[in-house]
Amino acid sequence: MSEIINETRFEKDSNPNDVVVIDVENISLDVENIDDSTSDDTTQSATENTSESTAAPVIEVRHLGKTFGTHEVLKDIDFDVDKGDVTCIIGSSGSGKSTLLRCINLFETPTSGEIYFHGEDVTKTKSAPKYREKVTMVFQSFNLFNNMSVLANCTIGPRKVLKMKKAEANGVAMKYLELVGMSAYVNAKPRQLSGGQKQRVAIARALAMSPEVILFDEPTSALDPEMVGEVLEVMKELAKTGLTMIVVTHEMAFARDVANKVVFMDGGVIVEEGAPEQIFTAPKEERTRAFLSRMLAEKQNG
Repeated sequence: MSEIINETRFEKDSNPNDVVVIDVENISLDVENIDDSTSDDTTQSATENTSESTAAPVIEVRHLGKTFGTHEVLKDIDFDVDKGDVTCIIGSSGSGKSTLLRCINLFETPTSGEIYFHGEDVTKTKSAPKYREKVTMVFQSFNLFNNMSVLANCTIGPRKVLKMKKAEANGVAMKYLELVGMSAYVNAKPRQLSGGQKQRVAIARALAMSPEVILFDEPTSALDPEMVGEVLEVMKELAKTGLTMIVVTHEMAFARDVANKVVFMDGGVIVEEGAPEQIFTAPKEERTRAFLSRMLAEKQNG
């Protein structure tokens, strides 16, 4: 039962954040006049900063490949995700973005390569549902239980998988429904909600599992245009909390303004990755430039 729950619905799905460039000037210190206690404090602080900067990635993807029959969908994929990263994966339809996300969540079994979560290769795990409690997913199609209320959709996972008591699960669910602006709809059934509201409930349900990482697979692609903004606004607020997020998206403004890392895929490979300002203003690869030009033209013509 818990496996089905995890596979079927802990699908999880920010905006303008100005890029701040800080000039650090060389500061001359009079070492002789610094007392021992200050030196100790400085050493301790430096040690702490070094420890933080050298923390291992939460997720490491190494030489990942995925083949369906004779079709090679993913080819030698390598990238890291650090704690607190908002990584946006962009690219044309069919470039392998969603397959990569499904491999990371183990909904697809990689043909080759490794996926490390806190240093453990999860492609060898015997408990994929347990792993998905920490690395969960929000899909395009919401996958809510139509016969359950909004509240029940958000509490069934914590109760069945995390073994929470009803009162505790209700409290956790209400906290996240409030966060996504859906607390007034606790008794509604999914059929009574708009697409944007359903996706916000799906996000609350994912958050109720207390994951370390949420994977969003084109969370706005199934929505009417007027509903897209409300979901992106929720995701923007989540990014501000420091939640680690990997987002497959066609929303270039979201990727530019919210992500701290952008990955461009084409033909099953990572063509280019970097900070948003570099990818969107000075891409190094011709394929990246061509893709962004097409996206800009489509937006202007749309």
